[in-house]
Amino acid sequence: MQQGSLILINYTAKIKENGDIIETTVEDIAKTSKLYNESSKYKPSLVALGKGWVLKSLDDELLNLNVGDKKTIELPPEKAFGPWNPTKVRIIPIRKFGDKAKDLQVGAEVEIDNQHGTVISIGSGRVQVDFNDRLAGKTIIYDVEIVKELTDLNEKVTNVLQRRINVDNPQFTFENGILKIELPPETYLMNGLQYLKRAIANDCFDLFPEFTEVQFFEKYQKKS
Repeated sequence: MQQGSLILINYTAKIKENGDIIETTVEDIAKTSKLYNESSKYKPSLVALGKGWVLKSLDDELLNLNVGDKKTIELPPEKAFGPWNPTKVRIIPIRKFGDKAKDLQVGAEVEIDNQHGTVISIGSGRVQVDFNDRLAGKTIIYDVEIVKELTDLNEKVTNVLQRRINVDNPQFTFENGILKIELPPETYLMNGLQYLKRAIANDCFDLFPEFTEVQFFEKYQKKS
Protein backbone atom coordinates (compact mmCIF):
# COMPACT_ATOMS: atom_id res chain seq x y z
CA MET A 1 0.00 0.00 0.00
CA GLN A 2 1.12 3.56 -0.62
CA GLN A 3 -0.09 7.13 -0.32
CA GLY A 4 -3.01 7.68 -2.69
CA SER A 5 -3.96 4.01 -2.99
CA LEU A 6 -7.71 3.43 -3.14
CA ILE A 7 -8.78 0.50 -1.00
CA LEU A 8 -12.01 -1.09 0.20
CA ILE A 9 -12.12 -2.01 3.86
CA ASN A 10 -14.56 -3.62 6.23
CA TYR A 11 -14.31 -2.30 9.75
CA THR A 12 -16.06 -2.11 13.07
CA ALA A 13 -15.24 0.67 15.52
CA LYS A 14 -16.11 0.41 19.19
CA ILE A 15 -15.39 2.19 22.46
CA LYS A 16 -12.94 0.18 24.53
CA GLU A 17 -14.31 1.37 27.87
CA ASN A 18 -17.83 -0.04 27.38
CA GLY A 19 -17.71 -2.09 24.16
CA ASP A 20 -20.33 0.07 22.42
CA ILE A 21 -20.15 -0.16 18.65
CA ILE A 22 -20.05 3.31 17.09
CA GLU A 23 -19.71 2.40 13.43
CA THR A 24 -19.54 -0.69 11.21
CA THR A 25 -19.65 -1.69 7.56
CA VAL A 26 -20.76 -5.24 8.39
CA GLU A 27 -24.52 -5.82 8.41
CA ASP A 28 -24.49 -8.82 10.76
CA ILE A 29 -22.54 -6.81 13.33
CA ALA A 30 -24.82 -3.81 12.89
CA LYS A 31 -27.82 -6.00 13.67
CA THR A 32 -26.35 -6.81 17.08
CA SER A 33 -26.09 -3.11 17.96
CA LYS A 34 -28.44 -0.15 18.25
CA LEU A 35 -26.93 1.28 15.06
CA TYR A 36 -28.76 -0.99 12.63
CA ASN A 37 -30.78 0.78 9.96
CA GLU A 38 -32.77 -1.24 7.41
CA SER A 39 -32.42 1.51 4.80
CA SER A 40 -28.61 1.60 5.04
CA LYS A 41 -26.37 -0.30 2.65
CA TYR A 42 -23.68 -2.22 4.47
CA LYS A 43 -20.64 -2.73 2.27
CA PRO A 44 -16.88 -2.17 2.37
CA SER A 45 -15.89 1.47 2.76
CA LEU A 46 -13.69 3.32 0.28
CA VAL A 47 -10.50 4.86 1.68
CA ALA A 48 -7.91 6.92 -0.18
CA LEU A 49 -4.74 6.38 1.85
CA GLY A 50 -3.03 9.53 3.00
CA LYS A 51 -5.93 11.79 1.99
CA GLY A 52 -7.45 12.37 5.41
CA TRP A 53 -10.56 10.27 4.80
CA VAL A 54 -10.02 8.49 8.13
CA LEU A 55 -8.19 9.35 11.35
CA LYS A 56 -4.50 9.91 10.62
CA SER A 57 -3.42 7.31 13.16
CA LEU A 58 -5.72 4.75 11.51
CA ASP A 59 -4.50 5.82 8.08
CA ASP A 60 -0.90 5.18 9.15
CA GLU A 61 -1.79 1.66 10.27
CA LEU A 62 -3.62 0.88 7.01
CA LEU A 63 -0.53 1.82 5.00
CA ASN A 64 1.28 -1.14 6.58
CA LEU A 65 -1.37 -3.73 5.66
CA ASN A 66 -1.96 -5.81 2.54
CA VAL A 67 -5.08 -7.09 0.82
CA GLY A 68 -6.63 -9.86 2.91
CA ASP A 69 -5.04 -8.70 6.15
CA LYS A 70 -7.16 -8.40 9.27
CA LYS A 71 -6.02 -6.40 12.26
CA THR A 72 -7.33 -5.00 15.52
CA ILE A 73 -6.08 -1.45 15.97
CA GLU A 74 -6.34 0.31 19.34
CA LEU A 75 -6.21 4.10 19.35
CA PRO A 76 -5.86 5.97 22.67
CA PRO A 77 -7.70 9.31 22.96
CA GLU A 78 -4.73 11.39 21.84
CA LYS A 79 -4.63 9.41 18.57
CA ALA A 80 -8.40 9.20 18.15
CA PHE A 81 -10.75 12.07 18.99
CA GLY A 82 -8.61 13.85 21.54
CA PRO A 83 -8.66 14.05 25.34
CA TRP A 84 -11.74 15.26 27.16
CA ASN A 85 -11.37 18.97 28.00
CA PRO A 86 -13.32 20.22 31.06
CA THR A 87 -13.12 23.82 29.82
CA LYS A 88 -15.44 22.85 26.96
CA VAL A 89 -18.31 22.25 29.40
CA ARG A 90 -20.45 25.39 29.68
CA ILE A 91 -23.45 26.52 31.72
CA ILE A 92 -26.03 28.18 29.46
CA PRO A 93 -29.26 29.96 30.54
CA ILE A 94 -32.19 27.87 29.38
CA ARG A 95 -33.85 30.95 27.88
CA LYS A 96 -31.12 31.05 25.24
CA PHE A 97 -32.67 27.95 23.65
CA GLY A 98 -35.92 29.85 22.96
CA ASP A 99 -38.86 27.72 21.85
CA LYS A 100 -36.63 24.64 21.83
CA ALA A 101 -36.12 24.81 25.59
CA LYS A 102 -39.23 22.73 26.32
CA ASP A 103 -37.83 19.84 24.29
CA LEU A 104 -34.42 19.71 25.97
CA GLN A 105 -33.39 16.52 27.70
CA VAL A 106 -30.19 14.99 28.98
CA GLY A 107 -28.25 13.42 26.12
CA ALA A 108 -29.78 15.65 23.46
CA GLU A 109 -27.48 17.19 20.86
CA VAL A 110 -27.76 20.96 20.57
CA GLU A 111 -26.18 23.82 18.65
CA ILE A 112 -25.33 27.09 20.35
CA ASP A 113 -23.21 29.89 18.85
CA ASN A 114 -22.39 27.61 15.91
CA GLN A 115 -21.01 24.96 18.26
CA HIS A 116 -22.39 21.44 18.62
CA GLY A 117 -22.69 19.98 22.08
CA THR A 118 -24.47 17.43 24.25
CA VAL A 119 -26.77 18.28 27.16
CA ILE A 120 -25.47 16.68 30.36
CA SER A 121 -27.77 18.27 32.96
CA ILE A 122 -30.76 20.61 33.26
CA GLY A 123 -31.86 22.49 36.37
CA SER A 124 -32.58 25.85 38.01
CA GLY A 125 -33.07 27.53 34.65
CA ARG A 126 -29.66 26.48 33.41
CA VAL A 127 -28.39 23.85 31.00
CA GLN A 128 -24.97 22.23 31.25
CA VAL A 129 -23.65 21.46 27.78
CA ASP A 130 -20.53 19.48 26.87
CA PHE A 131 -18.95 20.84 23.68
CA ASN A 132 -16.28 18.14 23.52
CA ASP A 133 -16.53 15.64 20.69
CA ARG A 134 -18.80 12.86 21.94
CA LEU A 135 -15.87 10.44 21.63
CA ALA A 136 -13.30 12.69 23.31
CA GLY A 137 -11.39 10.88 26.04
CA LYS A 138 -12.33 7.46 24.67
CA THR A 139 -10.03 4.70 23.45
CA ILE A 140 -11.32 3.46 20.10
CA ILE A 141 -10.78 -0.07 18.83
CA TYR A 142 -11.00 -0.75 15.09
CA ASP A 143 -11.37 -4.28 13.74
CA VAL A 144 -10.22 -3.85 10.14
CA GLU A 145 -10.07 -6.10 7.07
CA ILE A 146 -8.48 -4.97 3.78
CA VAL A 147 -10.94 -6.31 1.21
CA LYS A 148 -9.50 -5.00 -2.04
CA GLU A 149 -7.13 -2.51 -3.62
CA LEU A 150 -8.67 -0.78 -6.64
CA THR A 151 -6.43 -0.64 -9.70
CA ASP A 152 -8.86 -0.29 -12.64
CA LEU A 153 -9.69 3.34 -13.45
CA ASN A 154 -13.37 2.64 -14.17
CA GLU A 155 -13.74 0.87 -10.83
CA LYS A 156 -11.94 3.70 -9.05
CA VAL A 157 -14.18 6.38 -10.54
CA THR A 158 -17.32 4.32 -9.82
CA ASN A 159 -16.42 4.02 -6.15
CA VAL A 160 -15.44 7.69 -5.82
CA LEU A 161 -18.82 8.73 -7.26
CA GLN A 162 -20.72 6.30 -5.02
CA ARG A 163 -18.93 7.70 -1.97
CA ARG A 164 -20.76 11.00 -2.50
CA ILE A 165 -23.97 10.00 -4.29
CA ASN A 166 -25.82 6.77 -3.56
CA VAL A 167 -26.39 5.36 -7.05
CA ASP A 168 -25.96 1.71 -8.07
CA ASN A 169 -24.50 2.12 -11.56
CA PRO A 170 -23.11 5.60 -12.14
CA GLN A 171 -22.81 6.52 -15.82
CA PHE A 172 -19.67 8.30 -16.99
CA THR A 173 -17.14 8.52 -19.77
CA PHE A 174 -13.68 10.04 -19.99
CA GLU A 175 -11.68 11.22 -22.95
CA ASN A 176 -8.88 13.73 -23.51
CA GLY A 177 -8.69 14.49 -19.80
CA ILE A 178 -12.41 15.23 -19.45
CA LEU A 179 -14.60 13.16 -17.14
CA LYS A 180 -18.29 13.38 -18.11
CA ILE A 181 -20.78 12.22 -15.48
CA GLU A 182 -24.46 11.66 -16.22
CA LEU A 183 -26.50 12.18 -13.07
CA PRO A 184 -29.51 9.88 -12.53
CA PRO A 185 -32.93 11.62 -12.36
CA GLU A 186 -33.42 10.73 -8.69
CA THR A 187 -30.54 13.06 -7.79
CA TYR A 188 -31.78 16.20 -9.55
CA LEU A 189 -33.61 17.60 -6.51
CA MET A 190 -31.21 16.21 -3.92
CA ASN A 191 -30.37 18.61 -1.09
CA GLY A 192 -26.83 19.90 -1.41
CA LEU A 193 -26.36 18.53 -4.92
CA GLN A 194 -24.16 21.44 -6.00
CA TYR A 195 -21.92 20.89 -2.99
CA LEU A 196 -21.71 17.16 -3.80
CA LYS A 197 -20.78 17.88 -7.43
CA ARG A 198 -18.00 20.19 -6.30
CA ALA A 199 -16.79 17.58 -3.81
CA ILE A 200 -16.76 14.86 -6.49
CA ALA A 201 -14.79 17.10 -8.83
CA ASN A 202 -12.27 17.87 -6.08
CA ASP A 203 -11.89 14.16 -5.28
CA CYS A 204 -11.26 13.38 -8.95
CA PHE A 205 -8.68 16.13 -9.38
CA ASP A 206 -6.90 14.99 -6.21
CA LEU A 207 -6.88 11.28 -7.03
CA PHE A 208 -6.68 11.13 -10.81
CA PRO A 209 -4.00 13.33 -12.40
CA GLU A 210 -5.26 12.33 -15.86
CA PHE A 211 -8.44 14.37 -15.36
CA THR A 212 -8.26 18.12 -16.01
CA GLU A 213 -12.01 18.76 -16.24
CA VAL A 214 -15.17 17.25 -14.76
CA GLN A 215 -18.56 17.81 -16.37
CA PHE A 216 -22.01 16.88 -15.02
CA PHE A 217 -25.04 16.24 -17.22
CA GLU A 218 -28.77 15.93 -16.57
CA LYS A 219 -31.05 14.24 -19.09
CA TYR A 220 -34.77 14.92 -19.45
CA GLN A 221 -36.89 12.76 -21.74
CA LYS A 222 -40.33 13.55 -23.13
CA LYS A 223 -43.03 11.25 -21.78
CA SER A 224 -44.83 9.25 -24.43
